[in-house]
Amino acid sequence: METSPVSPMKEKDTCAQPQQREENAQRNLGAATPFRQQSPDPTPETLDLGVKPDPASRTVENPPKIENPVAGFEGDADKCHVSTNAMADRLQASDLWYCPDGSFVKKIIVRGHGLDKPKLGSQCRVLALGFPFGSGMPEGWTELTIGIGRWREKTWGELTEKCLESMCQGEEAEIRLPGCSAPLVKLILDSFTKGRDSWELDAVEKKALAKEEHARGTELFRAGNPQGAARCYGRALRLLLTLPPPGPPEQTILYSNLAACQLLLGQPQLAAQSCDRVLEREPGHLKALYRRGVAQAALGNLEKATADLKKVLAADPQNRAAQEELGRVVIQGKKQDAGLARGLRKMFS
Repeated sequence: METSPVSPMKEKDTCAQPQQREENAQRNLGAATPFRQQSPDPTPETLDLGVKPDPASRTVENPPKIENPVAGFEGDADKCHVSTNAMADRLQASDLWYCPDGSFVKKIIVRGHGLDKPKLGSQCRVLALGFPFGSGMPEGWTELTIGIGRWREKTWGELTEKCLESMCQGEEAEIRLPGCSAPLVKLILDSFTKGRDSWELDAVEKKALAKEEHARGTELFRAGNPQGAARCYGRALRLLLTLPPPGPPEQTILYSNLAACQLLLGQPQLAAQSCDRVLEREPGHLKALYRRGVAQAALGNLEKATADLKKVLAADPQNRAAQEELGRVVIQGKKQDAGLARGLRKMFS
């Protein structure tokens, strides 16, 4: 890895201390909710999961770009001053790029040249400044390869990779979180090698890369990092989904494992959708039925949860996890019915 002297940042983040910024970053990016203590070295396919309701997601809308702003204004000096400042704010907004998934905002400080951007396999020479302590990201000049390496596994690594994929050569940009005006990280993309889009890979290459992501995801899951595991499983699925249908059987396992991660992360709606993908391919997949039952219970869909859990017990009467979950669903249903009855009595009393 090549290093060279680095000039200090022109601006420092004065709105938050590093520890507070890291907390804000985790909160904005949907940090994992606490989950049950598992037995040593669990696997995604053997978990008895507890869940919490899915927190509301936030979206960032792209502000409209200003076309041909007016150069001058009539009126007194104060009004002209205010209007000029407002115009400057609008012009600055044109240098903002909003990540499609809403996870961060990129402010372009210096525009790059050319139209090419890093792709899968591109080796990028990057100057990185301002990462919080413990982020797992390097400071100063470094080389990062898109799609390869453990640097991508943590939250800041994922954001950095997404940002690099949107940059041109020579571009200088800041990564900001939605709702925070202060810059958090500065990146300069000095150069990068030619990469390839996923559609340019042949089937063998896609399966090999997906296998690596799958293995790393399971390793992270066992280490108690469902967020990192979910990212790996998601990347593996995106590669395999570009193959001709019906696709390799590994997709079933990946969706099932992804559902396990999503339950632990407090995302029951997403978990139910992942289980749907499994059950479309294998209607009798017991782990997917169980996990979908858990997800439906967390969403308050007690009838659907009961139906899934009863299917599990019909095929495996000794399934203790399904028995316990069904018991909780029955109790929850009784409380729900009792509350409804009380409400009705008050209405007609």
